Amino acid sequence: MTPISKILVPVDFSERSQDATRYAAALACRFHSELTLLHVFIQPWAAYSSPEGYATPPPYDLDSTYQQVNGRLDDFLKDELQKFNVRRVVTSGEPASLIVDMAASEHYDMIVMPTHGYGPFRRFLLGSITAKVLHDAPCPVFTGPHLEHPPSREDPSFRKVLCALDTCKENRRVLEWAAGFAGHFGSQIGIVHVLPESTRRAEGIYFDSQWRADLAESARVQLTFLKSELNVEGELMIRTGEIPEAVRTAAEKFEANVVVIGHGCSSGILGRLRANTYGIIRESGCPVVVI
Repeated sequence: MTPISKILVPVDFSERSQDATRYAAALACRFHSELTLLHVFIQPWAAYSSPEGYATPPPYDLDSTYQQVNGRLDDFLKDELQKFNVRRVVTSGEPASLIVDMAASEHYDMIVMPTHGYGPFRRFLLGSITAKVLHDAPCPVFTGPHLEHPPSREDPSFRKVLCALDTCKENRRVLEWAAGFAGHFGSQIGIVHVLPESTRRAEGIYFDSQWRADLAESARVQLTFLKSELNVEGELMIRTGEIPEAVRTAAEKFEANVVVIGHGCSSGILGRLRANTYGIIRESGCPVVVI
């Protein structure tokens, strides 16, 4: 995997943002990375969107507001990050586009950001900004609804890394990245491949079990060969079911500390991770890295 020398952390000052920043700090400790905290300020022009707003616009001092936002970002986890190489940037505009553009133009190796998913309805929530960044990011994105328990910065550890693969050409890149990440932490790696529920039944009609067995064996042969090519040791699990739930249960059984997935193929029975990326993230009980 490419060394993680630069990490970009979008900050909105929320508790979730603090948790994501602490995860980024733990990663920065391990990889000796530069941290950039980016706050995208959304100018409140909505105040002028109604006739009443045009008639009586509220007083607004942009320069003063920028100063306040810069001061707030300067103070954000200031004591916790005082020993880190931290750059703090405030800009304005459309957040997702600016995050992606900055990651691309300044060659960041990872973006760390939370989803909106806390509480009993977390699986239904994925922030629109996170979704857009996941779609367009030029580098891996470390995210998830559960970032509230970052590893120790003094001795960060991800004991078990689960790599969820379909059978696309990008599998080599995804598994290579996951294996490299696991190697940095001395982690155990596992691989899961899910045959979608549609290979079992559709509209109440159950398909031939031998066909499913053949699909499973084909996937096993392909992924075993890939493991051998990349010299990756680890358990290979083949599951059948709804992909987000199957990946979640595999991660729970494996006791994974992080799940690594690719964007996946856009079509085909065995290539459905792209369509399920958001679902995997929402369902996951641990952070997810999307390559």
